[in-house]
Amino acid sequence: MTPSATSSVSLDELCVNTLRLLSVDMVQKAGSGHPGLPLGSAAMAYALWDRFLRVNPADPNWADRDRFVLSAGHGCALLYSLLHVTGYDLSLDELKQFRQWESQTPGHPEFGMTPGVEATTGPLGQGFASAVGMAIAETHLAARFNQPDHTVVDHFTYVLASDGDLMEGIASEAGSLAGHLGLGKLVVLYADNHITIEGNTDIAFTEDRCGRFASFGWHVQHVADGNDLEAVTAAIQAAREQTDQPSLIAVRTHIGYGSPHKQDSASAHGEPLGVDEVLLTKERLGWPAEPAFHIPPEALDHFRQTGTRGKEWQNAWEEKLEAYGKAHPDLAAEFKRIMSGTLPADWDASLPTFTAESGALATRAASGKCINAIAPRLPELMGGSADLAPSTQTFMEGAGTFQSNERAGRNMHFGIREHSMGAILNGMAYHQGLIPYGATFLVFSDYMRPPMRLAAINDLPVIYVFTHDSIGMGEDGPTHQPIEQLLCLRSVPNLFVVRPADANETVAAWRVAVERQNGPVALILTRQKLPILDLEHYPGLMSGVSQGGYVLSEADGDGVPDLILVGTGSEVHLALESQKQLAAEGVRARVVSLPCWELFATQSKEYREQVVMPGVPLLAIEAGSTLGWETYFGSQTATVGITSFGASAPGETVMREYGFTVENVCKRAQALLQ
Repeated sequence: MTPSATSSVSLDELCVNTLRLLSVDMVQKAGSGHPGLPLGSAAMAYALWDRFLRVNPADPNWADRDRFVLSAGHGCALLYSLLHVTGYDLSLDELKQFRQWESQTPGHPEFGMTPGVEATTGPLGQGFASAVGMAIAETHLAARFNQPDHTVVDHFTYVLASDGDLMEGIASEAGSLAGHLGLGKLVVLYADNHITIEGNTDIAFTEDRCGRFASFGWHVQHVADGNDLEAVTAAIQAAREQTDQPSLIAVRTHIGYGSPHKQDSASAHGEPLGVDEVLLTKERLGWPAEPAFHIPPEALDHFRQTGTRGKEWQNAWEEKLEAYGKAHPDLAAEFKRIMSGTLPADWDASLPTFTAESGALATRAASGKCINAIAPRLPELMGGSADLAPSTQTFMEGAGTFQSNERAGRNMHFGIREHSMGAILNGMAYHQGLIPYGATFLVFSDYMRPPMRLAAINDLPVIYVFTHDSIGMGEDGPTHQPIEQLLCLRSVPNLFVVRPADANETVAAWRVAVERQNGPVALILTRQKLPILDLEHYPGLMSGVSQGGYVLSEADGDGVPDLILVGTGSEVHLALESQKQLAAEGVRARVVSLPCWELFATQSKEYREQVVMPGVPLLAIEAGSTLGWETYFGSQTATVGITSFGASAPGETVMREYGFTVENVCKRAQALLQ
């Protein structure tokens, strides 16, 4: 008999079991997935969604909705079940297509693919840290826009995290910063089920997790039974009332709950229960064996009240926003603008133009001037560095610092936490209303590759400022001198990597970064000073950067050049000097500046072949790994680059010893021509 609200099974239990068994059926039909977490955590997820979460399934992008992040993304069958039954535009047929080609129910949640999914999760710890970024965004925007008589930003960020999330170091990095910042509207439900893929957590994870987060400055609670809805409800309410600390609620759950032979076992984590075990689990939970994907009408009616409440909540908020607009029209217009992602018409009006008389300037210094030129006109710009602001020159003067007692500040101090900095930037972008940026040395981009990859997957408009871009930085030696990092970053699909050649190219690079709405941009900048490419002599520079590459200096005379010298960053100047020497040797060389491979690849074939002529030998000059250049331009390409690690010495010495001289470039050019 089908359980109902009128039988001995309560409506709450009926709803919880609906989530459990929908998830089990999804995994079983797909033949792969993770049934254990949905079985164990459905009760606490139900308590949150039914009693606290303020969302409107009819409008998943409502600006003041609560955010829910399933950091334990492997348990996504639970999230898809919640989204379907509460009324999001996710059909039952999509649940039946779990993990199949072009379905809206992929094997881990993907932002932008499934209505209601707030973040792409699965790489453990990333969702947790991104949620910290969301909470930062909410707190900052509330401080900026809320007025004593009107509140338009007021929502919570909730996370469901697993043992694996808390094991990953990124959770400690982000948790430490969140505690320092006192992010009171961040609530993490920790599914403490004591199981990972290899077995019981006792084999590798015996620390006092609650004690760790308490030491970070979090409000910590423990719920002994994850199926005790009232205890979970009370803990969430207590967490919501803790306004000056983020909250961790450790909820003791049982992976694979209800499965007679797999509960509390590692095998419940990442494989279907099996046909026989599914039937036994349904029997134990008082559920009909057939049909699969059964949803009792009483449960569905109850879940769909989320939509009714959501419309009421959003309507009430829109009335508040209308009243806010009448009382504070300028603020309201600004709020609507930033939440839509629209740039101010004059955001770039104060960007500088540099001349030869300005003197040589490091591109990191030019970038700092750009940041401070646009910051007053672009108030949604918010970011900072991994404790390197004086070196990366990324501090916005007069913009304040975001702290527990200064919520409107726009400068972030991420601390020496590159990995979590990357994920927090993602969370700020997921939230919307901000243009986030983060900075460190290029070599330390390795520490933040996972969140950069997720930013690229999710088309997030995040800006990275990477300085100290080559062996030219000098004395700090091979540990701090990037070699393979440019190649690694260029290998990430949808990440624009821009290495400007001087201060004016840096200005153009910032235009590219700010205006890009559908993916991240990495600015690669020098510590050493570089000559200025004067716009009077190089009038095509600004538009050329926006196209990724352009002819900077044409060969003397008419006709097809003998050779093309392609440079990026500081090596463009070496190409220009070498062009002159080659001319004296009777070689007509064109110089191409190629600040962004990815942008150049998006240009028409006609344009690209105008810049880099097919059949003309090409010598690429870049102080980094030589891999990739021949693949990018073809077999007629040779390189002046680096195939080893760097060395400790003054920058000019290191560059000379590694062959970045006019003499060596000309020698390689002549050999290529022969």
